[in-house]
Amino acid sequence: MNRAAAKHLIERYFRQLTDGCGNGACTNEFCASCCDFRPLDNNAAAAKALELFKINAKLCNPNPSKKESDSSADENSLLDSKMSDKENFSDVHHLTENTVCTLLSSCEEEGDYSALVRVIGRVFSNTESLMKSFRKDEHNATDNLDSSKPTEVDKQSEETSEAMGASSAAAGDGASNMSDPCEVDICAVRRVYDRLLTIDQVEAALVNAIIYLTPNMELDLEYLDVYETNPDYLNIFIIVMENSNLHSPEYLEVALPQFCKAMSKLPVAALARLSKIWSKYDLPHIRRMMETFQQLITFTVVSNEYDSENLVNDDETVVAATQCLKVVFYASILAGDVNVEHNDDEEEDSESDELTLHEMLGEEQLYKKGPRVDPLEKELGVRPLDSIKPLIPFEDFINESLNEVVEMDKDFTFFKVNAETKFSFQTCPFILNVVTKNQGLYYDNRIRMYSERRLTALYSMVQGQQPNPYLKLKVRRDHIIDDALVRLEMISMENPSDLKKQLFVEFEGEQGVDEGGVSKEFFQLVLEEIFNPDIGMFTYDDDTKLFWFNSSSLENEAQYTLVGLVLGLAIYNNCILDVHFPMVVYRKLMGKKGTYLDLSDSHPALFQSLKELLEYTGNVETDMMLTFQISHTDLFGSPVLHDLKEDGEEIPVTKENRQEFVDLYTDYILNTSVERQFKAFKKGFQMVTKESPLKYLFRPEEVEMLICGSRKLDFEALEKTTDYDGGYSKDSQIIKDFWETIHSFGEEQKRLFLQFTTGTDRAPVGGLGKLKMIIAKNGSDTDRLPTSHTCFNALLLPEYSSKEKLKERLLKAITYAKGFGML
Repeated sequence: MNRAAAKHLIERYFRQLTDGCGNGACTNEFCASCCDFRPLDNNAAAAKALELFKINAKLCNPNPSKKESDSSADENSLLDSKMSDKENFSDVHHLTENTVCTLLSSCEEEGDYSALVRVIGRVFSNTESLMKSFRKDEHNATDNLDSSKPTEVDKQSEETSEAMGASSAAAGDGASNMSDPCEVDICAVRRVYDRLLTIDQVEAALVNAIIYLTPNMELDLEYLDVYETNPDYLNIFIIVMENSNLHSPEYLEVALPQFCKAMSKLPVAALARLSKIWSKYDLPHIRRMMETFQQLITFTVVSNEYDSENLVNDDETVVAATQCLKVVFYASILAGDVNVEHNDDEEEDSESDELTLHEMLGEEQLYKKGPRVDPLEKELGVRPLDSIKPLIPFEDFINESLNEVVEMDKDFTFFKVNAETKFSFQTCPFILNVVTKNQGLYYDNRIRMYSERRLTALYSMVQGQQPNPYLKLKVRRDHIIDDALVRLEMISMENPSDLKKQLFVEFEGEQGVDEGGVSKEFFQLVLEEIFNPDIGMFTYDDDTKLFWFNSSSLENEAQYTLVGLVLGLAIYNNCILDVHFPMVVYRKLMGKKGTYLDLSDSHPALFQSLKELLEYTGNVETDMMLTFQISHTDLFGSPVLHDLKEDGEEIPVTKENRQEFVDLYTDYILNTSVERQFKAFKKGFQMVTKESPLKYLFRPEEVEMLICGSRKLDFEALEKTTDYDGGYSKDSQIIKDFWETIHSFGEEQKRLFLQFTTGTDRAPVGGLGKLKMIIAKNGSDTDRLPTSHTCFNALLLPEYSSKEKLKERLLKAITYAKGFGML
């Protein structure tokens, strides 16, 4: 049975339940004409009609006598009703701006808005009526049933409409140039709302109408696939969302939650179309919609109590509002600066028909391979990664109230295992902050670690070998790069899954159990040696204090793979690294190529030169004398020439081709010249992270935060969470002097102190309050400097005799720490 036939049958069941068949002797228990039938309201009748359709219940034929009597009554009352219809506007079955103007004028003259309230209530509570309202082509059609000829009232309404347009011109900004096919006259709708929302009775009618309308819409979308048969059904959502009062308390209780539930039932194609339409709006209107959904989420969250038994994931209102917010999120991306090109070609893994042990154990859901793709993202053909600058900042879509109540252990299970039956907020990562998403990543990493332990134990039992549940690295301090490189390269070739085990580092000839501190020291030593300018793997910019890949490096690819592995292992083992890369490195790791705008932080001097070239108003060819051949220096400082195009030396840069020159120059610097080095680097990174949800959950700037920490430093939070040892407490005088001294430092001095104590000048994800620093007593008054164990975030502080001496010794230690201050 096709959809149209199904809809027709359900409508017949509905009419049978509400009007009956007209046969007074009807015995069908599902017919209103039956003497035993209990009357139903419209909502109950709609739900019952769906049930009857599913079970193929008996359907009465309409009684001929009823048809004849109805027809006779209609003929007799037709003439009488024409005048009364004109007076009470009962013939208005959909709205136009002119119709509303007529109604307003009539009601204002009589000082009674009851007719307007009735019409608004009738139209806004009926899907067919609202769908046909405020059409752009309305001037070509009749406004109502009796408007085939212009009347004095029509002329009056047109004049009032023009006045409304003049007084509310600002309301239409950003909607008049919409290129996406939208049948609704947005400007007219906004002008109408501007007038209607000043009348209290109309506001109440709108609220009640939406409450009545939305359950029927939900049923239509869930069971009848109405959008597929009539795409104009989307007009209802466009019109309702133009109500600027949706965030007010009158709507938040019932009307807006029900509306969001209905909207969440729209098919992906409809949501994508809605997102495209909204992306044509200007900033205030998109922001208003974003704030409306955010307010509903916050209002619902703070009005309820959630725990491990009563999860926010089961709150239909919060879930539906979050799904609606996703549509606005993508509209904001589309409305901003987007680059859907310049994507790196991802290498596809060949699928194996061989069953994995995870599949044999029934755990394949937890360890699914391949990146997750959001259906709406796929339909729109745009990703958050493609956004250069969204219309509304990404941070504005984060709802902190929601983040406080999400149980990430449960949410992770829904995300990985029960995605078909349970909602996970990780499917809408834009609403989660980095701390919350990092918890989800932590659970994913830990489950993979425990899984590898189990598999190792199983293999060991079968093969009769000693189990090795950790990724063990035994290295010598003076050969740390060689040892780590050989061991990790061997693991990646023989058994890459071992990289998913928990890292356990042992320094040869040293005692100590790795509980996180030894691993952290290993990472610090590896990075310190690899980023040493004397090795020549990376170049260092003194102005930006950032590293970049050395295109003429003599090191082999394995060294770069090791750097990528270290970054991946740091994320996997929840360790912050002191790494200084420009943002384009993280964008490239996520799958984008470097572009001209990326030069602004990676190569600012070159960016400024190219910017001046693009903006130059004189004669580019004669004044600048550039060609498509460029020069740069190699590892030894010697100039190297490179043709951006074939015979580039012979091709001058002109006003016409300067954009091509800039694009080719950028592509060479950020992509082509370092392709060998970066490809090896990315390969190492993906060995650890490819199967994790990292790429799905995090944006490039958030990945940088996971690896390097946050630049926002809250030393008040650090003070509250610091522990004391060796006889110190928070009430010790030297500790009070210490914190007063730290708080008096400038930004740069605070960063130096953090670098001295922890090995990095950044805070971990979640802020300094997550750091757990230890201050231990290191003897009585002395001239010795404070020292630190960076791998344990421990500061060894002598009990100096005065605050002045404490400050002097501490400043000297953190300023000249390199080479002798840290242990």
